[in-house]
Amino acid sequence: MRMFGALAGLLLLAYPLAVYAGISHGGVGLIALLLGLLFLLRMTSGKLLGKSPLRLVATTTGVIGLLLVTLSYVFKQYDWFLYYPVAVNATMFVVFAVSLFQPMSIIEQVARLQEPDLPASGVIYTRNVTKVWCLFFLVNGAIAWQTCLMSLEIWTLYNGLLSYLAAGALFGIEFIIRKKVRAS
Repeated sequence: MRMFGALAGLLLLAYPLAVYAGISHGGVGLIALLLGLLFLLRMTSGKLLGKSPLRLVATTTGVIGLLLVTLSYVFKQYDWFLYYPVAVNATMFVVFAVSLFQPMSIIEQVARLQEPDLPASGVIYTRNVTKVWCLFFLVNGAIAWQTCLMSLEIWTLYNGLLSYLAAGALFGIEFIIRKKVRAS
């Protein structure tokens, strides 16, 4: 079942492309059914993550996605589909921001999976990285929101490619900085 959860997560990366294809070629019904099944799987798989900080993200985004899919289907309007990337960014922002008020930030929790005895400098570093990701989710979510008011092509381009490139770039830059910080 864990593999199905990972598969659902990976398939949801293609969400913008699926929405674009579904709306362009088949209407709301079929795409709502397929995405609804994916979101149900996502919600179910979230429970398998145990105490992982990502459990809340998987479950919450699954519930929100299912709600948006249901609204799209019931009202026969595809616009509801477009707000899922906004909801994901908002959820990620909340999870990361709330973790800053906990003894361990979410990035520290992940770092401690590989390095249980994280030094004090690592704790400070991971807290700062968590703040950077919070800013990323705010900006990315705001842009995703704006694309909901634009053409489907622009929405798909940003949410299906550019936002992933931006997240990948941030992850890559942080990885390089982390290696340099650990080496010094």
